[in-house]
Amino acid sequence: MLDPWLYPALTAVAVVSGAIDAIAGGGGLIMMPALILTGLPPHVVLGTNKLQSSCGTAMATWRYRRAGLFQIGPNKAVIAATFAGALVGALVIQRLDGHSLSLIVPVLLMAVALYTLLSPRMSDGDSRDRLGDRKYRPVAASIGFYDGFFGPGAGQFFTTTLVALRGLGLTRATGLTKLLNVTSNLASLLVFAAGGQVLWLLGLCMGGGAIAGAWLGAHGATRFGARLIRPLLVVVSLALTGRLAWNWFA
Repeated sequence: MLDPWLYPALTAVAVVSGAIDAIAGGGGLIMMPALILTGLPPHVVLGTNKLQSSCGTAMATWRYRRAGLFQIGPNKAVIAATFAGALVGALVIQRLDGHSLSLIVPVLLMAVALYTLLSPRMSDGDSRDRLGDRKYRPVAASIGFYDGFFGPGAGQFFTTTLVALRGLGLTRATGLTKLLNVTSNLASLLVFAAGGQVLWLLGLCMGGGAIAGAWLGAHGATRFGARLIRPLLVVVSLALTGRLAWNWFA
């Protein structure tokens, strides 16, 4: 049983987490440690976090779609690949320990941060599509698998690959990232829910906070574009890198 005061406290944390996640991803950097401190079992933490994250990313996706930043129709195959990857990832994590990923992920996130800082392509201008939809599907499936299996930084990986490989401007890439993120979150949630690893009341309370935060974050991102997204993406990537590296070496 959780202390009653934890419900409003974690809901407030979810507001902040949802806002950051809607802009640059990485809201789990805030939410996951807060859930871990409650003493809940690790798989319950992951499952409950997927519920609140699904709520937040759904709101952000709706907000970005209203702004006209992506269309669902042309991305159906990529959505399906992401869903399948996340489904498999969530099934695997039910049986394996994800601790070994903590060594690899900081390196990947540092690469994301450096690319975001140094690449002139990290702007709102579209550029040449280097990969195409068909060849991007395995990339989306791999990131979906990672999101289902572990999670932190999946939004950064989606955004960076959409900019670098698909040629999308940063704000458009962020919008499509939310669509793919909510897809992987829902796939993972199905698996965790089937395994009884979700605290529904707590997750829905936090989900309400995540929705409020996501609305605020997506509103700011669509208004200010790359000027807001780029620096926050760097900060969140570096913070995630430091956090995961600390966890590994500690």
